[in-house]
Amino acid sequence: MLYGEEDKARIQSTAPIFGSKEEGQAIPLYRLGEASMDPRIAYRLVKDELLDEGNARQNLATFCQTYMEDEAILLMSETLEKNAIDKSEYPKTAEIENRCVNIIADLWNAPKAEKYIGTSTIGSSESCMLAGMALKFSWRKRAEELGLNVMAQKPNLIMSSGYQVCWEKFCVYWDIEMRVVPMEIDHMSLNIDQTMSLIDEYTIGIVGILGITYTGKFDDIAALDQRLTAYNNTTDYKVFIHVDAASGGFFTPFVNPELVWDFRLKTVISINASGHKYGLVYPGIGWVIWRDTSYLPEELVFNVSYLGGEVPTMAINFSHSASQLIGQYYNFLRLGVEGYRAIHRRTKDVALFISHEITNLGLFDIQNSGENLPIVCYSLKEGLDINWTLYELADRLAMKGWQVPTYPLPDNLENCVIQRIVCRADLGFNMAQEFKDDFVEAIDYLQKVKLESPKEVKPRSQGFTH
Repeated sequence: MLYGEEDKARIQSTAPIFGSKEEGQAIPLYRLGEASMDPRIAYRLVKDELLDEGNARQNLATFCQTYMEDEAILLMSETLEKNAIDKSEYPKTAEIENRCVNIIADLWNAPKAEKYIGTSTIGSSESCMLAGMALKFSWRKRAEELGLNVMAQKPNLIMSSGYQVCWEKFCVYWDIEMRVVPMEIDHMSLNIDQTMSLIDEYTIGIVGILGITYTGKFDDIAALDQRLTAYNNTTDYKVFIHVDAASGGFFTPFVNPELVWDFRLKTVISINASGHKYGLVYPGIGWVIWRDTSYLPEELVFNVSYLGGEVPTMAINFSHSASQLIGQYYNFLRLGVEGYRAIHRRTKDVALFISHEITNLGLFDIQNSGENLPIVCYSLKEGLDINWTLYELADRLAMKGWQVPTYPLPDNLENCVIQRIVCRADLGFNMAQEFKDDFVEAIDYLQKVKLESPKEVKPRSQGFTH
């Protein structure tokens, strides 16, 4: 029998991956290669590139979900090709998005007497941008009707110094003055007295944070609402609250339903949350809800074709896969209230366990024990006779694969360096026990070795802090 090119190709396609010519030469890194390659080999080359990147499950720096059930992964992989913006082509996907908005509005106690509206986004950063735009446009309309010269000075937005960086981006991109209320060591959330002193006719709104990324603590949004309601009764220049619940929006309703922070408060007009944090979906999904359509200016809403009619939409991103929002709906359907509550309560218990174990070491001051979000934050006690810092501790933990960020707190507290452990749904008790053992082992090593006593260490961020 004679063998031609076709058979050679067949033989090449079944050749051992590590015996292939591609595995015996450098791959092109910053330009396209001339020839294509077998998909098995391309897969292995890319997979091997990622070998030393770290295990996402051991990443205690990120709030983003690092585990989903096999059924959810399958469903999401089967819907990657669906473009979420194409409402007429994928009407069932549009309906699923609509159901999710209704579920979330109910979760956040949207008033039945008002007409709420919301949308999915790529994440909370996009949600915050949309909410911020709505605040600005609504303020401008109200101010112009009252005769204010809206060009006389920049409009401003007030928030604590614990803000997430997306708010700084918003203020830069949309030419807003960011009025920041510094946090204090004994009050690491929004100082309401200082907040009220910053309000003027050019204030477009106040951002209350349900889960400050630095520490996991909550702003007292109910107290802010009370003060703001009293203020609004004295002026025509009304000011309202947007709640950045990126982390707490899918956690607090299940663990602390008695906490009033949401649309039960009259001055809270919009809320955002990340579905890819405690909504338990892989990264790429966020949500924003307005309590009533009157708080979403018409000029920000665009109509797209849907089932022979039109549906309103607003987004900064346009084409994107529908798989994440379908994953969100899977979680809602699969878990229900009971499932979310069980997962989040267990996650909080793990955070309290880790906090307790770290406290018992006698070396650390706990800044947050997990009593709000399941976040454990701690700093080294002052006056300790040790020759290592949190930065060396982070390096030792990284040798076991644990990624624990070390960073200074924001302005006014920048000399306080802390570490933060984010407890997620996939950090079970047994895994937490392993982390505790590695934590103790790392400290034992640092206590015994003859490290050069550190000079005064300049605070810096080491590891991902948001």
